[in-house]
Formats: sequence, C-alpha cells, structure tokens
Amino acid sequence: MPKYDLYEIPEVEIAPGIFARFIHTENLTIAHFRIVEGSDLPNHSHPHEQTANVITGEFELTVDGEVHHLKPGMVFAIPSGVSHSGRALTNCQIIDVFHPVREDYRDLS
Repeated sequence: MPKYDLYEIPEVEIAPGIFARFIHTENLTIAHFRIVEGSDLPNHSHPHEQTANVITGEFELTVDGEVHHLKPGMVFAIPSGVSHSGRALTNCQIIDVFHPVREDYRDLS
C-alpha cells in the first residue's frame, strides 16, 4: 500500500489564493487545500461526488444557491452535478475527497 508525504507533493495554485496538494488513488482524489482569507472559489459543478472537510478556519460554501458557514470539524457532502462556490472567511485548511478520480486535477499534479 502506498504511503504519501504531503510535504513532498508540490503545491499548485488552482485559483487565486487557493493552493492544493493532490493524492490520487485508483478511485479517489484527495485534495489538501490551503486557502488564503478572502479567496473565492468560482461557481462550478462536476460529475464527481465530493466531501469538503474543514480542518482549520471558516469557509462559506454555497451549494445549489444555499449558503453554509463551515467551521473546523464540519463536513459537507456535495452530490454529483450540483453547482457550488465558496469564500474563505479566514485562512483555511480543507481536505476534499472526490469520487471518481478528478482527471483534471491529476493533470495538474
């Protein structure tokens, strides 16, 4: 079984102020995000199921037009195809898990 060291994985900026390190398995993509306070995640959707796990900071997540204020320890499940966006209210660390693999993110790795 593979073991990963996040500090050996290059960090990439996927949007202004949103930085990620990606781990890809056969069926999942795990994204470790570092998000700078005030950074916006543009509205988008994708065919992947997604969970957003807030580790540190506060994040405003808008899913299908409904705003959710997320804090450490909170997890939000976003179904496949549902539009969502976000804004970092503070500096944040968030771990997202996607199923199936995000090939677009694999291309960034």
